[in-house]
Amino acid sequence: MSSHPPVPTVDVGPALTDAAADLRIAAAKVLRANDRGALTVAAPALYPHQWSWDAAFICVGLAHLSVRRACVELDSLLAGQWRNGMIPHIVFSDDPEAPYFPGPEWWRAHELAAAAPRSPRTSGICQPPMHAIGLAHIVSVARQRGGEDRRIAEDFVRRRWQDLYRWHSWLVSARRDPDTGLLTIVHNWESGLDNSPRWDGPLAAVPIGPVPPYRRRDIGVVGDETQRPTDGEYDRYLTLVEQLKHVGYDDAEVARTASFRVGDVFLTAIFAVACEVLASLAPHPEVNKEVATLARWAEESRAAVIGTVDSVRGLARDWDARARCWIASDTIAGFAPLVCGGLTTAAEQQMLARFDGPDWCGHPQLRVPAPPSTSLSAPVLDRRRYWRGPVWPVMVWLFGWALRRRGFTERADALRQAGLQLVSDRRFAEYYEPVTGEPLGSADQSWTAAVALDWLVG
Repeated sequence: MSSHPPVPTVDVGPALTDAAADLRIAAAKVLRANDRGALTVAAPALYPHQWSWDAAFICVGLAHLSVRRACVELDSLLAGQWRNGMIPHIVFSDDPEAPYFPGPEWWRAHELAAAAPRSPRTSGICQPPMHAIGLAHIVSVARQRGGEDRRIAEDFVRRRWQDLYRWHSWLVSARRDPDTGLLTIVHNWESGLDNSPRWDGPLAAVPIGPVPPYRRRDIGVVGDETQRPTDGEYDRYLTLVEQLKHVGYDDAEVARTASFRVGDVFLTAIFAVACEVLASLAPHPEVNKEVATLARWAEESRAAVIGTVDSVRGLARDWDARARCWIASDTIAGFAPLVCGGLTTAAEQQMLARFDGPDWCGHPQLRVPAPPSTSLSAPVLDRRRYWRGPVWPVMVWLFGWALRRRGFTERADALRQAGLQLVSDRRFAEYYEPVTGEPLGSADQSWTAAVALDWLVG
């Protein structure tokens, strides 16, 4: 039986307590403060532009404030969609007072990539396909409200459904590994879990090439290097960007030459469920063929995820397509099947028991019973450093959403309550130290405020 340190109680019963009402107001204030009119910056100081999967989570919260504004958020992101269908991981604003490294002048996608838009400027890689899930939340809220909100949301679906389908189609055509069926990433940033121990082996094999001199801004903003990736890691991250630039971000050449190419089991799990969600939002019968294709992609991707599960360790694995070997790690990605389903009943119960067990949510030292990004029992654990140990509220939300969708209501409710306790300090931090609950990374993180708002309103 785990024993977690006491934290402030945020009751989310039918009538909000004063603490819950204050938290809801604070979360809404963060989203409004980070609103730049057509886009919401991920965080005002550290991430002053629009990030792809951040935007999807942000829409979940924005829908409760304004259905129209939530649709504008996705419109702004899709303005940066490449002609080949890819949604880039950053859509840069044109605000000269929003410095960021690496910025558009480093990526040069608008100059080098034939498929990239000239405006807005973007990065040259992608992130996990959470967008259909975000859109489904907008539609759900709009339909509950009815009237003009419903009309706005359903009009958005009619206008943009095909764009999201093209995004999914690009992931299959450009990134599916022929051997495993997993969707591959060609930069660890594409995973969204940037410096996770999952990538230690593949990154170690990346030869650090010639990289122009650079100066990181993230450390100066956060002010504590122990919370961020190391300089050595950044050298490899930027080496990978240079490789992509060298081949003009051409999909075929990237697949052939990139020194980092990994089948990402967690991204594939998100894709599988996102295909199902997008199919459910089909706006008219004319897209029945695409709906059938989405169903097939979902089933194929789910099977690929289940095929990675290590029978000894009981966790899902990534696939190093360059070294042609499985990557086993004690990270949150090992629970990818809980996101997309597909396990037998017995195997799923075993995985849920592990998720709830002493290495994960049931670890007796955890501040709240929610999954850290890396097991607290793992040798590679670093409780303060980005994706190597901290608890991320958005991951708590994602697992709660997936479990609720698949009928595990009690577990979803427990994660919701744990998430609310985590953010009850109203800092809305990017991530939290799993034992002490210390807020880490940037404060006023938009996607943290967004999921908090959904927990409180939903």
